[in-house]
Amino acid sequence: MTISSNKTTKKPHVLVIPFPAQGHLIPILDLTHKLAAHGGLTITFFTTPKNLPFLDPLLSAHPSINTLVLPFPSDPSIPEGIENAKDLPNSMKVMIRALTRLHDPLLHWFKSHPSPPQSIISDMFTGWTCRLASELGIRRILFSPSGAFGLSTIYFLWSELPKPQNTDDKNEVVSFTKIPNSPKFPWWQVSPLYRSYLSGEPDSDHLKDAFRANLPSWGIIVNSFTELEKDYLDYLEKDLGNDRVWAVGPLFPGDDYLSGTTQRGGSSSVKAEEIMSWLDKREDNEVVYVCFGSQALLTKDQTEQLASGLEKSGVHFVWSLKDKNCDVIPSGFEDRVAERGLVIKEWAPQVLVLSHRAVGVFLTHCGWNSLLEAIVAGVAMLTWAMGADQFVNAKLLVDELKVAKRVCEGRESVPDSDELARVLFESVSENEGEKTRAVELRESALNAIKDGGSSNKVFRCLMDQLTSLEL
Repeated sequence: MTISSNKTTKKPHVLVIPFPAQGHLIPILDLTHKLAAHGGLTITFFTTPKNLPFLDPLLSAHPSINTLVLPFPSDPSIPEGIENAKDLPNSMKVMIRALTRLHDPLLHWFKSHPSPPQSIISDMFTGWTCRLASELGIRRILFSPSGAFGLSTIYFLWSELPKPQNTDDKNEVVSFTKIPNSPKFPWWQVSPLYRSYLSGEPDSDHLKDAFRANLPSWGIIVNSFTELEKDYLDYLEKDLGNDRVWAVGPLFPGDDYLSGTTQRGGSSSVKAEEIMSWLDKREDNEVVYVCFGSQALLTKDQTEQLASGLEKSGVHFVWSLKDKNCDVIPSGFEDRVAERGLVIKEWAPQVLVLSHRAVGVFLTHCGWNSLLEAIVAGVAMLTWAMGADQFVNAKLLVDELKVAKRVCEGRESVPDSDELARVLFESVSENEGEKTRAVELRESALNAIKDGGSSNKVFRCLMDQLTSLEL
């Protein structure tokens, strides 16, 4: 166990526990930045040794934050040295199981600490921390890296435990009857973790226990804002009977922290300055940005069809793709599109790219972080949801907010390059409706986090709760 501690005056103490996956880790780091910037708290951030570098921007901005470093629990399904889900595709289930073994080391740390935390803020994939908090007589607050709509579907699944009538029919529809608007999804679009539980795979009951443990959480923090998801926030608060739901988003690094965002997720084959320089030469809103997040890996066929669609479309584009996919780009593709396309291998500084005036459209997998970053940038979207909460997010974007159009659905779907080329071309030339609504939504998002805005008020209420806890 490694503990870094900074001498501070006695303040209410909060322990932050993330889940080690990029889509989960980045927003909870942004939340911790916001908590630290407000002041009034002693903050300890838990991490494992190999995930510690991800904290560098946060700790540079806020040296007062303490770190608690514990070894990653060993697990026969996780190769030695792997501590982040991005390094082990389809690893969420085994990661969730392994991290439950941190209960005893954390309990020991609490009991030996001279001034232990009075509350725990932890990721929704760490439901076991609710039991830990109960044993310690303190409060556990769930942090959701998903939106209120996505979190509502998760709560529905694990509390109601619906089952398909025909397990062989992946297109059978499940109705989320208690959620606003009664959304419906085919079973193949339902949470893969929940479907894993239904199939009776090993550790199925463990998954159920892990998620149902979230239900008695003292409060819920959601990276969203009222104007974006009011109906679903109301559902979480009223129908679930928890009146402590804080929509504090969009969580976003401030100017003092922004310099760290270029490396928050990893290294890149192209420097941020070079990307910005390339974009500076383009006209407003003429560039399509293409990125599918940290987990999704395109197949050879998907990569080739996407490359062909980009080439045929004639649009300017920035394409961020995993290094593992770079060898399946069609031969000569980069040379043929050199005048209008930029390929980034590994990590892209997405916040900076989306916020550039030249970027007008985002082809996305609909991860919640990417969705919010596009909303803050006022960028219209093309959706290709692949898993997790992404189908729910796509439904919100396309059917309710109308700031996006679907181009493909599913991890195994292969788009037609001609049709994709048509949609890409139209997205930068004929998307006035989606673009107008995206700009309007951007104003709502920025207003929410301003002084007096909905998220600003809610965050102050959260801080009042955290700083008023008895010492």
